[in-house]
Amino acid sequence: MSYVKTYEEETLSRDAVEQRSGTWVLEFGANWCGYCIAAQKDIETVLSPLADVHHEKIADGPGRPLGRSYRVKLWPTLILIRDGKEVDRVVRPTSIEQIRQLFP
Repeated sequence: MSYVKTYEEETLSRDAVEQRSGTWVLEFGANWCGYCIAAQKDIETVLSPLADVHHEKIADGPGRPLGRSYRVKLWPTLILIRDGKEVDRVVRPTSIEQIRQLFP
């Protein structure tokens, strides 16, 4: 699994994320967000070839516990999770290079 197209309602808890193994990108945003829409081509370009990286798009907003637990304030926010731990993040990426920096 690599790139996911639409933000889905939050179904994960922070505990569930921390118990996952492997590499994940949690992308917080909203389907109507202009910044999120503008970043999608670059996000897809970077994530599509990464078969071993799981991508989860989470619809965020006020009072949503998972986004608040990661202190998400701006969209899109992409958080790289490896074996349940945050490794890095990029907020409101405007280029492919910014997104690629998640994967050293």
